Amino acid sequence: MKFPNQLESLDSETKMAYPTGPESPNEPPKSVVKAVSRLLRPLVGLLISKGITYPQLSNILKSLYVDSADENFHVDRKRQTDSRISLITGVHRKDVKRLRSETPETTATPSTPSIGAQLMGLWLGSSDYLDDEGSPLALPRSKPQDGAVSFEGLVESVSKDLRPRTVLDEWLRLGLVTVDKDNIVRLNSAAFVPDTDLDQLAHYFGRNSHDHIAAAAHNLLGKDTPYLERSVFYDGLTPQSVDELHDLARDVGMEALVTVNKAALDKAEQDEGKDDAKQRMNFGVYFYDTDHADEPTEEDEESGDES
Repeated sequence: MKFPNQLESLDSETKMAYPTGPESPNEPPKSVVKAVSRLLRPLVGLLISKGITYPQLSNILKSLYVDSADENFHVDRKRQTDSRISLITGVHRKDVKRLRSETPETTATPSTPSIGAQLMGLWLGSSDYLDDEGSPLALPRSKPQDGAVSFEGLVESVSKDLRPRTVLDEWLRLGLVTVDKDNIVRLNSAAFVPDTDLDQLAHYFGRNSHDHIAAAAHNLLGKDTPYLERSVFYDGLTPQSVDELHDLARDVGMEALVTVNKAALDKAEQDEGKDDAKQRMNFGVYFYDTDHADEPTEEDEESGDES
């Protein structure tokens, strides 16, 4: 079924579902289609590598289209109807009705940071574990008699069920810490990777990618105050130059993350128990490089414009 090309022929409720710009409902902005095709390319590669087929992705997208339309595209606070959601999403009305009646799927992925991430956040952000210059303290392995901070105390402050020895052995294996002859534990924060468990990595992948795209989409739609969403781009570089820039980006990026982590930890302690303490934030940095030959050509991107 094709929608009418003239907005005037649609009812007033339906008109509100579409932008008032020059494109008709059948003609989404080509620049946005091209951008979406580009950002989906690495995602599709990931899906294929993990055995997620196009029909499976199609079912996921169908559910997301219905959910997003139901949640975000109300008109004058009117009750959403299956017919209207079908109209603005292109999902068949029978599927809309079925999907709206189903209980949303729950996943086993965690909604809170892993124990390792929490420990790293405290060691890098809490004033109890930082020296006068803001660097993470070297910690005695066991609790001193005077009650000063220690690696054992750090672990127990996050979880009483996890043995400090278990954490230490794992962090030594990963190169996150060193222990000297006096049993002093020193942190190598630059080597930190949140987790090697696929469920944890998938959780961070989904959350961080979602938030990055959500910020960029917010800016593209021109809503309110733009979010911070910037990058530095250069081409025509040698592999050696890229490696050096990667090292620089890792160093300054880690400095930025540590600074924001410390401030966020302080704010979280200040806001604990407040009635309006219901918001979350996410701040990240990234670095990526590739050979020009690996990137899609203009012809590849243009192919996404055809419907």
